[in-house]
Amino acid sequence: MSMNSFGHLYRFTTWGESHGKAIGVTIDGCPPKVDLTEKKIQKFLDKRKPGQSRFTTQRKEPDTVEILSGVFEGKTTGTPIQLMIKNLDQRSKDYSKISTSFRPGHADITYFQKYGIRDYRGGGRSSARETAARVAAGAVARLALKKILPRLEILGYLVQIGNKKINWNHFDKRQISKNPFWCPDKEMVEDWSLYLSKIRKDGNSIGAIIEVIAKNLPAGIGAPIYNKLDTQIASAMMSINAVKGVEIGEGMNAATLTGNENADEIRSTSKKNTIYKSNKSGGILGGISTGQDIITRFAVKPTSSILKPKNTIDEDYNNVQIQTTGRHDPCVGIRAVPVGEAMLACVLLDQYLINRGQIG
Repeated sequence: MSMNSFGHLYRFTTWGESHGKAIGVTIDGCPPKVDLTEKKIQKFLDKRKPGQSRFTTQRKEPDTVEILSGVFEGKTTGTPIQLMIKNLDQRSKDYSKISTSFRPGHADITYFQKYGIRDYRGGGRSSARETAARVAAGAVARLALKKILPRLEILGYLVQIGNKKINWNHFDKRQISKNPFWCPDKEMVEDWSLYLSKIRKDGNSIGAIIEVIAKNLPAGIGAPIYNKLDTQIASAMMSINAVKGVEIGEGMNAATLTGNENADEIRSTSKKNTIYKSNKSGGILGGISTGQDIITRFAVKPTSSILKPKNTIDEDYNNVQIQTTGRHDPCVGIRAVPVGEAMLACVLLDQYLINRGQIG
């Protein structure tokens, strides 16, 4: 049974390991006649690739994508799309000292306990390297959505690193692409820079929270009970490596609100013009989109590979001490921003196609 696929009508399967020859994705269910070239996909991969600032891993991967199938004369054919990204800057020797020991907080031990074997080089399938394939799948989804829903906009950004949160009064969408943190608060950039520089110097790491929104999604997307739009979004975000929590709308904070505070009051100026006075629901009610902004947040844990020595065990269950070397993200949440955007795009295209199949 395959557990490496996601989606229903728009379905993708990722493959490959962090230090293998290549990683990639097979996409099935993409509508035909979508304009698709390697250059158009590359634009999204370039947002995620490592080594772009001192705040991410210094592994130098161009993440150049190759289209192997499913495209003819620049347009999708409706057949499976195969995308490949070669790994060019592996340093497997950096992991030789942990080949028989398990990193605390990492999936090393559970992969070994399940399969009895593991690829210790960079974490194999459990590495954040796998997310490049998701971004490629998300790029195809976004290009398809652009044709189907041209007004749809998907945008992700960092709202918190450690305990340092942005000031929402300073939110400026124009700032997101102008700094290495995808931060919408210009005044927080320097603070985060100093903070992460200290974290990196200490050989440590820190977590982060990312928010992703989708604007101009029509009402009626999603379904009750088991295929709720928010269920699929939560599943998509939680499937990203290192994610430990997901919220929709007010999320956990909804438990602190009264019914009066939480209700999004509804008004109308015509039969086709519904207005909500607030958006505590994150654009979803009963699993179905309301036409408001879809709002989701997810929390990324600190990178498990750190330079500080930690107690652990080896494959023979001996008590040992481990210290990871090599190139690692002091805050892997930074590169998770385009991954979150990609996963939301995949869910929205999949759910739109399901809705079209049922409703027409």
